[in-house]
Amino acid sequence: QVQLVESGGGLVQPGRSLRLSCAASGSISDNMAMSWYRQVPGRQRKLIARITSGGATQYSDSMEGRFTISRDNSKNTVYLEMDSLKPEDTAVYYCYADWWNMATMEFYNSWGQGTQVTVSS
Repeated sequence: QVQLVESGGGLVQPGRSLRLSCAASGSISDNMAMSWYRQVPGRQRKLIARITSGGATQYSDSMEGRFTISRDNSKNTVYLEMDSLKPEDTAVYYCYADWWNMATMEFYNSWGQGTQVTVSS
């Protein structure tokens, strides 16, 4: 199993930047993709961005531009750089990992516990 621990959330003023980190531990697969989601109360969890083990990135339409996902495979860590933050970016941000067991062709996934980001003056 894979454990994910997010960090870097907090209170930030509008227009400022924030970087979230998510460290993975456990049985890390070479093909593990990692993603960031966010959720506001009463709403569905939404994908922000995804990055494959090889570094290919994919962003939700509304997220590209102000959000940048990256990863350091040597540290099993994925990052989310958020720029020009707005009050509507206030949410709980979740890290997500998915991978295949290539021997058995079973799909696995794991969620972090989430980190609160509040954008307010």
